[in-house]
Amino acid sequence: MPAGRRAQHIAASVLFFNIILGIATAQDTSQGSLDSSESQKMPIELNDVVFVIQSQKQSFHANQAAKLKQDILQQAEVFSQYLPTVVLIHELSKHEGAWTIIPIIPYLASTYVKKSWIFFCEEQTRVKITKLLEVLRRYDKRKEWFLGKALHDEQSTIIHHYAFAEDPVVFKYPDFAAGWSMSLPLVNRLAKQLRNEKPSSDFTIDLKHEIALFISQRSKGPSLTPVREFCTEDVTSSEAANCATTFHTYLPFCGKLVEKENIFFAVKTCQKFHRERIPIVKKTWEKEVALIEYYSDHVDGSIPTLYLGIPNTERGHCGKTFAILKRFVSNAVPEVPWLMIVDDDTLISIPRLQRLLSCYDPSEAIFLGERYGYGLSTGGYSYITGGGGIVFSREAVQRLLHSGCSCYSNDAPDDMVLGMCFSGLGIPVTHSPLFHQARPMDYSKDYLKHQVPISFHKHWNIDPVEIYSTWLANEDGFKLHQKAQRTKKEREDL
Repeated sequence: MPAGRRAQHIAASVLFFNIILGIATAQDTSQGSLDSSESQKMPIELNDVVFVIQSQKQSFHANQAAKLKQDILQQAEVFSQYLPTVVLIHELSKHEGAWTIIPIIPYLASTYVKKSWIFFCEEQTRVKITKLLEVLRRYDKRKEWFLGKALHDEQSTIIHHYAFAEDPVVFKYPDFAAGWSMSLPLVNRLAKQLRNEKPSSDFTIDLKHEIALFISQRSKGPSLTPVREFCTEDVTSSEAANCATTFHTYLPFCGKLVEKENIFFAVKTCQKFHRERIPIVKKTWEKEVALIEYYSDHVDGSIPTLYLGIPNTERGHCGKTFAILKRFVSNAVPEVPWLMIVDDDTLISIPRLQRLLSCYDPSEAIFLGERYGYGLSTGGYSYITGGGGIVFSREAVQRLLHSGCSCYSNDAPDDMVLGMCFSGLGIPVTHSPLFHQARPMDYSKDYLKHQVPISFHKHWNIDPVEIYSTWLANEDGFKLHQKAQRTKKEREDL
């Protein structure tokens, strides 16, 4: 092809590409974004937005949420005479299970009737409120909107009850770390529905997925609209320049690692798994700990295991767990401030656990792990799911045992009984998403990309030693894994 014709062909191709790009952009905008003239007719001010911080009662987390609230208000004072409303979820004490969002939707609808948007974020989310207003002005506040950074499953997973098994990629749900928002018309309609009928699900397992299901499936509301400015990049990264939200850290560090000698590990096992699972523990994380005991239905000196007089049960293991708690506060083991109870197929990063625990005061009653909920829309309770590991301060164990709360049977679900007991004592569950009830492949890749995980659970259909080496063994290995994932995504995007 002659040079002149080649230049004409390239120019025509560029023009065609720009036309297509313009059409695509217009189509994206037409889905609800306002043009400039319409936007000017319906301006969004800061006092049109209610910020809801998904906070927790435990003192460290309450302080983190308070700092975020102060930051939002200080940003507002710089450029606006109107201060936004900032709500801390843990302060809504009248609403049992407020952390699951759905029970407080009627409250939000009736309390903030003159607002336009409810914006939710986590305590480690960082918000640029001027940029957030720019984002919200793109969407017609008179319509129903569900906005966020979209996550999806690569494969059907047990934690989502194998939903959308034929094509799991099709269903999008929000990454809470990036913040997410609902317009008030959507909040109002959901509130009306909730006043007439209660949510049917008894369990809360993965809240972000269940919120999206409730809005777009059960309530026949809008699907999640992805917002590119809702980000989970670190605030200092170059990628964060155009973000309305960024994320600080999932693994806080408060000055000094908790020494290994201050954490006692209790591993629940049974004879049939002595040869299958215990060798995995010994090859991986056991070498990082100072204090550990294995509790079984059979004494095996080669491990060694201890029998606490509780026969093995196929499920529940409540009797065994309470026997471990009693042993922890007895003279049989060293007196240390922390106890972690795990299953024999739990994988743990001990250095990351040491780092996380630096932010908690063991003189407080701490009950820490991955939070689930049972019957919270009808007055139920929260609990720590056992597979990812449960961390107790000595104070929490002592208060629990002194209360007299106990198992109703040896095979009762130990994690749920513990949740009921601590709820009755007024001791809140402290949630960390770094503990995982399932395997890495059971979670969205984009969700794990900005995490620094502490534990995973289950050996089913995986090489657990490889999983440990890839995800948990050391910081350098994990950073290399993250870099590889980013490089792979960049290649896919191209």
